Amino acid sequence: MANIRDIAKLSGYSVTTVSRVLNNHPYVSEEKRTKILKIMQELDYIPNAKARDLSSGKSKHIAVMIPYANHPYSDKIVSGILNAAFKDGYKVTLLPTNYDPTIEMNYLNALAAKAWDGMIITSKKVSFEVIVRYLKYAPIVCCENTGDFPISCVSIKREESYIDLFTSLKKQGYHNIGLTVGRTEKESASTGLVLQAYNSIIGLSDPSMIVRNCRTYEDGIQAGIHFATLKNLEVIVTNGDDVAAGILQHISLAQVSVIGEENLLSSRLLNFSTIDHHIDQCGEAAFQLLWEKESRTVSIPYTFIERR
Repeated sequence: MANIRDIAKLSGYSVTTVSRVLNNHPYVSEEKRTKILKIMQELDYIPNAKARDLSSGKSKHIAVMIPYANHPYSDKIVSGILNAAFKDGYKVTLLPTNYDPTIEMNYLNALAAKAWDGMIITSKKVSFEVIVRYLKYAPIVCCENTGDFPISCVSIKREESYIDLFTSLKKQGYHNIGLTVGRTEKESASTGLVLQAYNSIIGLSDPSMIVRNCRTYEDGIQAGIHFATLKNLEVIVTNGDDVAAGILQHISLAQVSVIGEENLLSSRLLNFSTIDHHIDQCGEAAFQLLWEKESRTVSIPYTFIERR
């Protein structure tokens, strides 16, 4: 099997020049590049990827930590990351965690061992105090507000969207508003934000108006069974379009307004309103932030899509 020295000998150029061609170095004349590439093709030479990565110091490979592999939120944000990574020629490895802190730590330790050039964390259980210690090994971007920690992040304006939505519903005269949430407020900043906005603007007079642990279409079906027993229910605000779609198996839009989240296909097919936080744009912005030298926060605006 041919190696880089064989190519150098046959081409009449140095090993350094051949190496520059292999790594797409700009300072090589087209004459030299063409001759070397032709010899590589004739010899059916395939460069050693690991050796090339060691030479360049980069693998063009990033990791994306996601809580679940089969969740609409993960699908949409990963889609944005993949689009941006593909344009720049990067490979992407997805790392599902199921919010297990031990698994998350294993992935962070692999990052420290140079398994990838960088990591995007879409959602996590470990603290920012832990994550910040790994910045010395490789760039990390989080898809949630990191506050005062020097970790680049993409901030989705969830709090603003919830406040605006509940304020608008109250102004329209709605009082009996149901709500679904996923993880507990101790585990999820998003859950904390929506509950705080709901309590401060609508007021929690009846605990049965809130259904917890909703993440999937199937969870939505169970929530719909519950909400169907409540009298005078006017609106249900959900934490996901698929949850809303499940609720609509037992609730009629003609009787109760159902509002979803993230503008997925289900909301378009079933024609219900939704809050679009543009998490695909969040994924694209997160990829770009990986390569900036200074930590920075990028805010993505939301859009309320009203359907009747």
